[in-house]
Parts: sequence; structure tokens; C-alpha cells
Amino acid sequence: MEIIRFVKPYAKQFTLGSLAKLAEALLELLLPLLMARIIDVGIPGADLGYIQRMGVLMLLFSLAGLLLAGICQYFAAVTSQGSGTIIRNAIIEKISTFSFSDLDRFGTSSLQNRVTSDVNNVQQAVAMTMRLVTRAPFICVGAVVMSVGIDPGLSLIFAVLIPVLGLIIYALVRKTSPLYRAVQKKLDAFALVVRENLSGVRVIRAFARTGQENRRAHAAAAELADSTIRVTRLSTLMNPATSIVLNLALIAILYLGASRVFSGRLLQGDLLALTTYSTQILYALLVIANLVVLFTKASASSSRIAEVLAVRPSITYPAHSAPAPDPAAPAVRLEGVRFAYGGENALEGVSFSLLPGETMGIVGVTGSGKSTVVNLIQRFYDPQRGAVLLFGAPVQSYPRHALRALIGVAPQNNVLFSGSIADNLRRGKRDATEEEMEQALRTAQCLDFVSALPGGVRAPVQEGGKNFSGGQRQRLAIARALIKRPRLLILDDSLSALDYKTDLELRRALARDLAGTTVIIVSQRISSVLGAHRILVLEQNGRPCGLGTHAELLEACGPYREIYQSQTDSRGGAAANV
Repeated sequence: MEIIRFVKPYAKQFTLGSLAKLAEALLELLLPLLMARIIDVGIPGADLGYIQRMGVLMLLFSLAGLLLAGICQYFAAVTSQGSGTIIRNAIIEKISTFSFSDLDRFGTSSLQNRVTSDVNNVQQAVAMTMRLVTRAPFICVGAVVMSVGIDPGLSLIFAVLIPVLGLIIYALVRKTSPLYRAVQKKLDAFALVVRENLSGVRVIRAFARTGQENRRAHAAAAELADSTIRVTRLSTLMNPATSIVLNLALIAILYLGASRVFSGRLLQGDLLALTTYSTQILYALLVIANLVVLFTKASASSSRIAEVLAVRPSITYPAHSAPAPDPAAPAVRLEGVRFAYGGENALEGVSFSLLPGETMGIVGVTGSGKSTVVNLIQRFYDPQRGAVLLFGAPVQSYPRHALRALIGVAPQNNVLFSGSIADNLRRGKRDATEEEMEQALRTAQCLDFVSALPGGVRAPVQEGGKNFSGGQRQRLAIARALIKRPRLLILDDSLSALDYKTDLELRRALARDLAGTTVIIVSQRISSVLGAHRILVLEQNGRPCGLGTHAELLEACGPYREIYQSQTDSRGGAAANV
């Protein structure tokens, strides 16, 4: 029922297509009567003209049925593809409202399957509803009605036949419905393995784990195959079971009908019409049986789609305008923030203030919660305790677009999109001019290599930016964050692929070109945060163990001193000299 609302925009096409199919089915039901008239009237009376007239009428009915079927096919394609497009757009729009917690709940592979294979199953169900669901029951009921009109006694066979077939279909549906849901879950698991293998192919080969990953993929594929084979075996029982019952009914009609013909109570043409109607019922019920299988799959897919659409995002945004900034307030302020991903705390008791125009560095060992801090500032998550404020207002008081306009971020994973360099830069600012793009590229220290490319900013970017090196991707991602000149710039470990000289030049350019911008730099390298107004040091459990300038932390913070010494010792004082 959740999915039906997406078909409503195509109600006109749905109705016209269904009516066309009903008209085609009606014409098909009339054909046996015309054939019976030829056998019972035209042939015994040797009336060639009558036979020709009935033949021409049958031909016209057949051509009209073909035309009506084509009309139905067209409207079914328009309705199914159109409603499928609306469903996909609705899912994608819904996903765009999800917080990171909501995304973690479903998983990327599962969401991909719901947008693709699950929607495809629903599209097929919509198309088949118009093409067959309206036709097959009408054929069954119409054939029974026509049979009663010919011989009420023989038509009682159908009264016994249909309930038996209904019980068979019901029993198989009850068995297969949960199995199809299990198959979709196995498909999610298999898609996850494939996605990890494709995205991590370099790591897999670097650690010589190709064989292990092949076995893992084979195991996931085998589980999917086993589940699919199991449900398919049950589903395939539908056709032979219904065929046996229907053919027994046909035998009974021929046996009893023959005796009625011999006794003169039934004409030969009427017996032929009865057998034709029984065949029509046979094929219609076989279609219904196959449709039941299709709709069982579609029902499982609809439930999965509805599950996504029914989610109430854990993070909602206000509809009012953005709060007026307080010029006297810190640009960023965290007050006793605690956050956990579900298990142990990722952050505990984090507090700091950062004034407008200042730069803060965040350092710490791997897994200490550095990226979690900036995710909370961007409101990808909400803290379980404490408060996050931007320019004097709680981050929860900002509408979505106002918050995103306020912050520019170059994330850990430097994702570039296929298209051109200009297309990627304009994801930061839709109406960016050539001059603004050039300035952002210059500040991000990538104007030189971009200018050397054929086409400059029009140069193509392949999927994931794989035609650029890691350092080039990082600098392009930084340029994308800089182009809208945000009030708050977050560089989340986005300097790690840069050499020390480029790192230094980039930070100098930021200080020169974005003098009024507040900057947060998350880094593993002490050299990247030496000149920051203050540095936050996080321990493994997400607790802050130091906050101050570089000199203050060297004096008072042991963990910071250890990190600094490990980097200067291993690089001959490189960090100290930058």
C-alpha cells in the first residue's frame, strides 16, 4: 500500500491500459462462440458465405485484440517505468536526509540493492498488473460464465476446479513469501562482498589475499544460490500442480461432453467451445500462478522499499531561517561533548572554543575520535551529551542548507565525481565563475598541474578521480571546499598525501587568501598544525588530554610530546624546521 501512491500520477495511463486489456480479453472470449457457430451452422448447412462472414469477423476481432494489446503494452511501460523513476527519486531523496547513524543502520550495499533490484521487482509487478492481472481473472470468470451459458451441468467442473487451484496457490505463496525476503538479504550480503572487493582491490593484491577473498565471494554467492534454488524449487511446483488439475478437468469435460453430443444434448461446436474455454482457463490460471510468484517477490521488495521510506531521520533540521550570528561568540564551541557509535565511547568530555578567524589543529592516535569531532560540528551525528555551537547558536538551530553553506570541508576520503574538474569545483559553488575556480585552484596549490592539462578546468575526471594521483585528488578536494569561501573550513586529514613543501605553501595560502575564515585541521602530522592558535590532543578513548599552543603542549602534554618526538626523531627534525 505504501508503494501504490507512486503509481497515482499515472492513474490515467493505468486505467486506459487496463481497460484496453479487458477489451482484448472480451474479444478473445467471443472467438470460441464464433468458431462454434461455424461448426454448428455454417458447415452443416454448407453455407460458405456464413463461414466467410464468421471468419472475417474472427479476423477483425483478432486484429482489434492485437491493437488493444499493443495499447496496453505501451501504457504499462509508461506507468511502470514512470512510477519506478518516482520511487527511485523518493528513495534517494529520503537517503539524502539520513544522518550517518541512519546510513550505518542500513549499509551502503543494502541501500544500493533497494534502489536497483527491489525497484525493478516493483516495476515488473506494476507492468504485469496492467498486462495480466486485469486480463487473467477476467478470462477465468468470463470463460466460466460463457461455459454456464453453453452447458450449466458441465460448467460445474469449473466450480470444483477453481477452489482446488486456489488452495494450491495459497499453500505455495505461504511457503515462498518469507523465502524471497531471505533471498534479498542474501543478495545484500553478496553485494557487500563484491563492493568491498572492487573498492579494496589494491589492498587485496598488496597483501596477497586474492585467494581468501575469492573464497569469501564464492561462499556468499553459494549462500545466495542455495536460497534462490530453494525458493525456485518451491515456485516451480506451481505450474505442474496447476497443469495436472486443469488437464484432469479437461479430460472430464471431453468425456462427459462426448456422451452429451452422442445423446444430442450438446452440439459439436459447443463442445469445442467448452474445451477452448477450459484451455483459456488453464492458461489464465497458469499465468495467475506465475504472477503469484512475481508478486511474492515484489511484495518482499516493496516491504524493503517501504522500510527505507518509513524511516524518520534521527537528525531533523528546522524550517525557519538561520540564526543571526553573534559577533562576540566563538566560531565553534563544544561543551562537554560525549558520543558513542553504539559500543564504547568515541568521545568523552570534549570542550573547546575557537574564535572567528582562528586556526585549530586536532591531533591524536588513530581511533581517538578526531574525525568524530568534525562530524559532530557538521551535524552528521548529534552528541549523546553536551552541546555543539556555531557562531553562538546551537548547531541544531541551523537549517540544512544554511549549515552546509556555512561550512566547507575536505574529507578524509577525497571523493571526486566523474565529469570535469569544473563540474567537481561547482559542487562546492554551483554558479562559480572562471575567476573563482582559478583562485580556489591557486590557493589549493593545484593550479599548475590543472593548467598543464589539455582543456584546463575542462579536463575530464574519471570515476573516483582515478586519473589523478592521491595528492592531486586531495588538492582538488580542498579547492572544491575553498571555492565558496566558507566561514568555517574543515580539513579532515586532507593534507596527508602532500609533501611537506606543498603542505606549508597551502597553509600559507590559506592564511593569506582566507584571512577571516575559521580553520580546523585534523592531521596525523604535527608539522601541519604547528602554527595553529590552539591544538586539541585526543587520547585513544576519545578524552582530551591537552589543549593549547604547540609550545604549551610540548611543556605540559606528554602524549603530544611523544607524537612530536616520534615524528621529529624519524625525520631528522623535519617537523621542527617547517
